Amino acid sequence: MARLKFALLLLALWSLPGLAQVEAAPDSAEGTGPYRQLILRGLTLIDGTGAPAIGPVDIVIENDRIARIARLGAPGVAIDPEARPELAVGGQEMDLSGHYALPGFVDLHAHIGGQAQGTPAEYVYKLWLGHGITTIRDPGSFNGPEWTFNERERSAAGEITAPRIIAYVNFGQGAERPITTAEQARRWVRRVAERGADGIKFFGARPEVLLAAIEEAEEQGLGTAMHHAQMDVARANVLATARAGLTSMEHWYGLPEALFADRTVQSYPADYNYADEYDRFAAAGRLWREAVGPDHPRWAAVRDELIELGLTLNPTFTIYQANRDFMAQRTAEWHPDYTLPSLWNFFQPSRTAHGSYWFNWSTADEVAWRDNFQRWMRFVNDYKNHGGRVGVGSDAGYIYKLYGFGFIQELELLQEAGFHPLEVIRAATLHGAETLGLADDIGSVEVGKQADLLIVASNPLVNFKRLLGTGAIELDENNEVIRSGGVAWTIRAGRVFDARELRADVREMVRAAWDASGETLRQPGVPPAP
Repeated sequence: MARLKFALLLLALWSLPGLAQVEAAPDSAEGTGPYRQLILRGLTLIDGTGAPAIGPVDIVIENDRIARIARLGAPGVAIDPEARPELAVGGQEMDLSGHYALPGFVDLHAHIGGQAQGTPAEYVYKLWLGHGITTIRDPGSFNGPEWTFNERERSAAGEITAPRIIAYVNFGQGAERPITTAEQARRWVRRVAERGADGIKFFGARPEVLLAAIEEAEEQGLGTAMHHAQMDVARANVLATARAGLTSMEHWYGLPEALFADRTVQSYPADYNYADEYDRFAAAGRLWREAVGPDHPRWAAVRDELIELGLTLNPTFTIYQANRDFMAQRTAEWHPDYTLPSLWNFFQPSRTAHGSYWFNWSTADEVAWRDNFQRWMRFVNDYKNHGGRVGVGSDAGYIYKLYGFGFIQELELLQEAGFHPLEVIRAATLHGAETLGLADDIGSVEVGKQADLLIVASNPLVNFKRLLGTGAIELDENNEVIRSGGVAWTIRAGRVFDARELRADVREMVRAAWDASGETLRQPGVPPAP
């Protein structure tokens, strides 16, 4: 019955294209360009391929493509003017000496807000671009596929200030009735391909239906992503879906189940109820300890088969971060300036709002989740070390995670998992592009590719907090406390955005919304000031 209700909800969202679940972006684009020629001068380049940083370089962009990357000698040595690319008549240049250039980030799990969160698209887009995110995959198009497709086209045409949008739809969305046969699944996949979907997001279904849909999606050239929901994972874990051609695995559900050796289902408490969000997430934090470890042969067998099948792991560690330290995430310093009151209220403990299960969260739950993270991270790092592809996704808008900020926290968590900072950047750029089938155009800073870049004033490999909109706390040469970093410029397909202005716009939106609400940001359970 729960699945039927969900299917009917998806049908409603598709069938009513005028029912926008979130306010669309304004009909105007900010930033400047693309230019006939734009030269970024004096940068240190981190190209996203895994290669170490090199600089100084000048990067020449013509229209929206990288035309040349000129090496200018060694650091600390005067640059020979003759080595620099010549500025063409009508060309533009930016002196970025001392800055670092990276490929634009790719967020593989990025929801464009929603009605429950009260987050308009402009707010979400500017937080993404303000953190260097130039491409996002919207998994599920929860605002309605037609709405998302329209935003995708407006972004591609440069009509709105937004990242590149890759639009996936939820399996069954728009179906006239629940899909119950393999042939119905295949017909539905062909239909959404014709309507312009870039891919499909799955949660679960009967195995013959699910696997047929994944196979058909591959035949139609559609990407696939899956959250192996607990209600169906016992019948099809990640081994089954990857064998059918699944492109990427979201979160981690379905992977521990593939690593069971002495059971076939998780040891749920007898009174467990999946509809109770506390039960759902508390038990999830105790799942990895039931899977085999790296000393068991099944670990290597599962790892190697998934790598051979080409599956991308998209762990989204960040969306579960509050589970291991609730206080740290709900008191993050960016909330007062960057979190809208509607979103803050959505985050509060609630038995009905998704991801707001904080009405019974305990120290024991946090301890279990810390252990869960360690085991999970060990597999993800091992997967990467043996040649597997790992991408970066944030799933922000839930569980105290804010758009843009959550993505940078995911970079930190990958480093915690054992990734070298260069491996982290590759996961956030080239591996994301490869997962989406876009690596010929984006994902690394190379001649011939589209000019998707982010510019930051100091080396982010030293400290990923330098990429946060709030910057990193450091001391200057006078022993004064400063904020270092924050993305300075984001370039998307040759169009230049001042990331600081975008973040300032968001702060103003948030200030105005809190003023209009007549409220102040208060932690859960704290009464208003008298």
